Amino acid sequence: MRTLCSSTLIGEFFVIGFAGLVAMKDPSLAVSTVWWVCGVAMVLSVLLCGMVTRPGGVALGWALQLALIASGFFVPMMYFMGAVFAALWWASVHYGRKVDEAKARFAAAAEAGSSPTADAA
Repeated sequence: MRTLCSSTLIGEFFVIGFAGLVAMKDPSLAVSTVWWVCGVAMVLSVLLCGMVTRPGGVALGWALQLALIASGFFVPMMYFMGAVFAALWWASVHYGRKVDEAKARFAAAAEAGSSPTADAA
């Protein structure tokens, strides 16, 4: 799960940065405020890469997804991008857990001395 979720979060890092460049062009937003908000979100996305497998890590990831969608109020394209990354986050968590379970089964079968493919036959 860690690899899939981290890949999604690193992708978000770049999207947040590019959204900051777009938001910077809005005359009603202060450039310093845009970069503080984007900077915090970018740092959070990188820090979450290491926290994904810890308790609350996935929940914080969901909070970041909601914030990404909510950023659509300032950069309308972010509604779409936020929804895309929320779907990627769901898939990363869902399929990442399945991969982790399969790895655990294979490791348990190898430890027991049987072939993991023999169970499937």
